Amino acid sequence: MKLLRVGKVGKEKPAVLDDNGLIRDLSAHISEIDTEFLGNNGFKKVAKLDLDSLPVIDENERIGQPVSHVGKFICVGLNYADHAAESGMDVPSEPVLFMKATSAVMGPNETVYMPPESQKSDWEVELGVVIGKEAKYVSEEKAMEHIAGYCVINDLSEREYQIEKEGQWCKGKGCDTFGPIGPYLVTTDEVEDYNQLGIWLELNGKRVQDGNTSTMVYKVPFLVHYISQFMSLQPGDIISTGTPPGVGFGMNPPTYLKEGDVMRLGIDGMGVQQQTVARTVLG
Repeated sequence: MKLLRVGKVGKEKPAVLDDNGLIRDLSAHISEIDTEFLGNNGFKKVAKLDLDSLPVIDENERIGQPVSHVGKFICVGLNYADHAAESGMDVPSEPVLFMKATSAVMGPNETVYMPPESQKSDWEVELGVVIGKEAKYVSEEKAMEHIAGYCVINDLSEREYQIEKEGQWCKGKGCDTFGPIGPYLVTTDEVEDYNQLGIWLELNGKRVQDGNTSTMVYKVPFLVHYISQFMSLQPGDIISTGTPPGVGFGMNPPTYLKEGDVMRLGIDGMGVQQQTVARTVLG
């Protein structure tokens, strides 16, 4: 199933996309798509509902992030060999991990605001993995049992802050609005093969990223297993699994976002995001 949250910021209602592409209101049956829903296998309750009997929500309503109050936002760097090459870096001998601030999280179609002085803001389409069951020191063989589903993520990055400033990558990754998620949380049963998903991003109508999850260095089960050795993963945590080549940093010459740019991005079967870029103006 494809779950989503629809409505004004802070007042989103849980919803589900039916087989005809209509958004159906779930709020009479579940209160939220959150840690409690995911951890208690709320999908089973939704699966028992007659979707045709649920109220239809106008397709023009705002779509929010599909998971309320994301716990941890964990990212994997350089997880596509061809992206590592365009970045001038070696494929890491084990996954590179960093955290993205949860204050960066927003819905899939909001305005992206670059920091006031940013000159090197960049795009990165990524497959997101949503945790549905606590994972602590799990084996790779059992890792899939802990996944609730998948989603589209734009892991926006400010390259000067990320690479040229001292310290860790989080400086360039956690800016407000730098974590659009959605439109859907797509349950695992709807994803035939997470290793064979087309993944793409267009900038102002031109396709700049056009990859496939088959070229990920470290696959989804291994990432869940690996990360769980260093921290427990809780329902509602999200892992962003890396980006294919075609980011602005890797172009010759490098190309970065500017005010008015439009990013459109998606993954097979998981929907499409679109964001317009603006610059934060301090009062």
